[in-house]
Amino acid sequence: MDEEETLLKFPCDFPIKVMGKAEPGFEAMVVELISRHAPGITETAVNSRSSKGGKWISVTVTLRAESKAQLDAIYLDLSAHEKVVMAL
Repeated sequence: MDEEETLLKFPCDFPIKVMGKAEPGFEAMVVELISRHAPGITETAVNSRSSKGGKWISVTVTLRAESKAQLDAIYLDLSAHEKVVMAL
């Protein structure tokens, strides 16, 4: 399989889960970073969940992915941010 090939068929709905410390503004920062590449994210597309102890938070954003390049750019921005521990 060549590197531009993917098992996904675009466009498609694609969930991105981002984890970090539960700090004020983390969810807004995640949505802002993803919105740079996928404008028009609605409130219903965002779901947050705190860890049992409340130290960590995961934010899942479901977006309409248009291409592999778009997803790659989103993951690069997320993984480069100092407050993001993990992006799946």
